[in-house]
Amino acid sequence: MSRFAEVIVLARDAEDVMEPLTRPDADREWHQCFTRVDDSVFSGAGTGSAECYLWVIQFTRHNWRGLLARLEALPWPDPDSVQVLVHDEEDDCFGLWMMYDGRLTEVPLPRTVRHLSPEVSVTGRLSRTDRG
Repeated sequence: MSRFAEVIVLARDAEDVMEPLTRPDADREWHQCFTRVDDSVFSGAGTGSAECYLWVIQFTRHNWRGLLARLEALPWPDPDSVQVLVHDEEDDCFGLWMMYDGRLTEVPLPRTVRHLSPEVSVTGRLSRTDRG
C-alpha cells in the first residue's frame, strides 16, 4: 500500500476557493492542508503578489480518497484553468487531471498506462510504457 502521495493544484483566480483547504478541517477525510505557492518563490525576495495559482500537499497515509471529488465540486472561477497533478509513491510520473464538462478527468499522457488497483493506491499506479 502506498505510503505517500503528492498533489499539485494549479488554477487561476482560485485563492478564495482553495483557502479553506489550507486550514485544518475536522470534517475532511484527510488532515493535511494545502500550502500556497505564490510568485515569491520565483523572485527569491520572499515577497510576492497577492495572486496565487499553485497549491501543494503531501499525503503521508492512504487517506485522501475524497480529494479529487472534493476538488471537482469546488466553484472554480475559471474551471478551464484547473489542473491537478498527482504523484503517488508507486507512480512512475505525475498524472494530470483537468476539468472537462464540469468533471475532473484524467488526461491520457503519451507512453503511460494506469493500472487500477484500489488496494495499492487511491488512483491506481501510473506506469511509463517506454522504460527499458
